[in-house]
Amino acid sequence: MSLPLLQAQTGVDSLINNFWILLFMLLFLVPMAQRNYLQMGRRRVLTRLGKRRGTQVITLIHRQEVISFLGIPLARYIDIDDSEQVLRAIRSAQKDVPIDIILHTPGGLALAATQIAMALKAHPSKKTVIVPHYAMSGGTLVAFAADQIIMDSHAALGPVDPQLGDQQGVYPATSLLKIVGKKKIDEMDDKTLIYAEEAQKAMDQMKVLLRKILQGKCGEEQMETVIEEFVSGKYTHDRPFLAEDARALLGECIQTDVPEEVYELMKLYRMEIGRNRPGVEYVPLSR
Repeated sequence: MSLPLLQAQTGVDSLINNFWILLFMLLFLVPMAQRNYLQMGRRRVLTRLGKRRGTQVITLIHRQEVISFLGIPLARYIDIDDSEQVLRAIRSAQKDVPIDIILHTPGGLALAATQIAMALKAHPSKKTVIVPHYAMSGGTLVAFAADQIIMDSHAALGPVDPQLGDQQGVYPATSLLKIVGKKKIDEMDDKTLIYAEEAQKAMDQMKVLLRKILQGKCGEEQMETVIEEFVSGKYTHDRPFLAEDARALLGECIQTDVPEEVYELMKLYRMEIGRNRPGVEYVPLSR
């Protein structure tokens, strides 16, 4: 091969190598740098908020933008991983340090939400849940465990009526009980009867749990009103209770002065595909 042709081939090879290096940087290094930048930004805001309020700040944030992988919709919700991390964060907080939990979630696994709610209620110092946008279903259960709920004026809590599901779908427990009450027993199959029995158990368990969570927070009459509104199934499961509605039921423990840092923090949560998306984060309060 002549020298000019050899030099030309070398130039092409070098260009190809540079292209692959650039592609690698775009596909891997740039997203990694963006994630690190967002994580550092979130930690700065959490640290500033914790120092200003003198609290241990914990986030439980699930972004729900619609995405899919191989045509399968992906969504985030409260799961056992979340409850493990939140419980660890609560245990790490000193007993005399108040806790702030920033909640942004559609709800999730009842077991996980119950664990978080009971651990939060057991913390001896003041507990505050901050809801900038929504905390539905299991998120509402966690919010009820706090001494104070700070909501945006247009933020929402939601019913905590149990939902039973299988591969065919998810059904409200109250609806299953009403169906059974309207039919004769010989008109129903065994599966429906089993679901109805489980629905009754789920309703009873949720009422007991809510009474335990609300104990010491409101009187007996007010407690029964809250249970009627949030558990009885008189609304659809996605019915929003805005700040005004929540205050009418729970009184002055509902406030609307959301710290500006919380809105700033929410801007730093962007959609990321995969299990590494931030859900629970916390920065221990330094003395």
